[in-house]
Amino acid sequence: MAQRLALSDGAHKKTASVRVAVRLRPSMDTQDEKDEGPCVKGLDSQHLEIINWRNATETVKYYFDVFHGEQTTQQEVFLSSVKPILSHVLNGQNSSVFAYGPTGAGKTHTMMGNSDQPGVIPRAVREVFKLVKAKDNNNEGWDYSISMSYLEIYNEKVLDLLSPSSQDLPIRENKDKNILIPGLTHTTISCFSDFDKQFAPASLNRTTASTKLNQRSSRSHAILLIKVVRTQRALPHRQQTGKLYLIDLAGSEDNRRTGNQGIRLKESGAINLSLFTLNKVVDSLNSGTAARVPYRDSKLTRLLQDSLGGSAHSVMITNIAPEYKFYFDTFGALNFASKSKLIVNKPFTCETVAVPVLPMKRAREDHGAGGSGTEPQKKKQKDERKTEQDGSSPSSHFDSLSKLSVMDRLIALEKLVMNFQDKDEHSMLKEIQETKEMQRELESKATLFSRLDGEKSFKNSTAPLQRKPSAATKSPTGPLPKQAVVQPLQVLQPLQQLAVVKKQSVKKRERKISDQVELPDGKENVEETGWESQLDAAVLERSRQKILQVLNTGALKELKGLQQIGDKKAKLILGWREIHGHFIKLEDVKKVEGMTAKRFSTFMKANILSTMGV
Repeated sequence: MAQRLALSDGAHKKTASVRVAVRLRPSMDTQDEKDEGPCVKGLDSQHLEIINWRNATETVKYYFDVFHGEQTTQQEVFLSSVKPILSHVLNGQNSSVFAYGPTGAGKTHTMMGNSDQPGVIPRAVREVFKLVKAKDNNNEGWDYSISMSYLEIYNEKVLDLLSPSSQDLPIRENKDKNILIPGLTHTTISCFSDFDKQFAPASLNRTTASTKLNQRSSRSHAILLIKVVRTQRALPHRQQTGKLYLIDLAGSEDNRRTGNQGIRLKESGAINLSLFTLNKVVDSLNSGTAARVPYRDSKLTRLLQDSLGGSAHSVMITNIAPEYKFYFDTFGALNFASKSKLIVNKPFTCETVAVPVLPMKRAREDHGAGGSGTEPQKKKQKDERKTEQDGSSPSSHFDSLSKLSVMDRLIALEKLVMNFQDKDEHSMLKEIQETKEMQRELESKATLFSRLDGEKSFKNSTAPLQRKPSAATKSPTGPLPKQAVVQPLQVLQPLQQLAVVKKQSVKKRERKISDQVELPDGKENVEETGWESQLDAAVLERSRQKILQVLNTGALKELKGLQQIGDKKAKLILGWREIHGHFIKLEDVKKVEGMTAKRFSTFMKANILSTMGV
């Protein structure tokens, strides 16, 4: 049974704000067009300032958790910003690190790095294995298992980088509000070398392209998931699951400066739209009064739901550029980072505990039976009294059988079955006798009605006699109102004739139904087979071969183009073809699930006539 443990230390509820670090990359060799120098500079380890675009003589100052200057190394970024949150993963909690910033600001370098200066991702994975090894050496009574998944969001499609042939994957949410991706590859890794063998080739599958601002621009958001599951060796075998999200976001782009066209322009639109949705999510979380946080408006925000306002210990590394031509990109990134710093997450431990459900259920049933009052006891006594009165009940027989030997049981069981058969035969004979008596009574009534019909048939066409009122009975005030005239009962047809007509109609209906029902040996009706004899044999054979070719080589769209074949039937035909191969003859289609002989006949007739243009 999954439990959500929201208490961090057993006494106080824990909340964690999103930690924001800002990293300023070094200036490029080439200077700005106006030679205006850097537009932003750091003041100390937490403060920086940027020129106010409204008034160049003023500056705007920002305060963050950590500020990394131009000379900061990859090691320093990892130790000060990322390493403090990795220990939570081994305790069944989630952690998240993602790089944000404009294109060309150094996000991918911060996350990936190179062989000489590894980035956050390889250092974090190596640190996780180091922490697990230290736990094992301390012999704390837990077994650890580590797995990885790697995906990208390209043009609002979730693609598995460990399985490049996969299609767009869906995003789901379980009952515990955890985000899941069905079909995503999960690979178990036991050491850092196993991770490197999977991660290095998968990174080459990520979509990149060259723009005017970046020679190797990321055209998608990349997300690496490291899952750590630890299981307690002793009872009750508790299991805790922690996840580490390492996210490299694509940068926002100004298409006027990047020169994007065609597919690059479409990619840029998808990137900017997802980042705009991310901005809306942050605004909604900070407002405190928003009725809905738009996580579902983008695939990116859906996957970052845990990182922003969710259950993860989150760190955002905002990458900025010092050049003045990146001023508005840098200014927007700093404003977004300052808003993200106000977001508060609520981490919890995801734990599964083996609970003995069955004994508790039995104890609950026993407790309910004992404390439910006198009504169940009265019902039980009533059932026992009824069983004692009825000595021939099956339960009493089987109770007596349990005390006898095997042969005695067989003899008693045979007698019991014979008694039941005698009772059934007696009841059936009684019903037959009652039916015969009812039939005789109906026949006598029919004969009586037929005689009455013969004697009084001449009265059917004449109206009954009516007595005219006398003068003495007339009302002095005027004529009496007209009275209703009741017609005598008219027997138009004898009852026996009605019965005969009814029998004939029933027989016609049965004959019509029997014509529609499929014959047991699979043969077709005369009406359905007669149309083939009216066609030319050569034309008929060509039509059959054409249909067979479509069944054997057609894709889903071509199969749905056949008459009487819908989406479900076309998928069944494709599945049968993948398992058994091609259809040797058209009659093999009957082997497909749901394709009966009757449906096959209708299918053949409709398709042959359609190919001939009839």
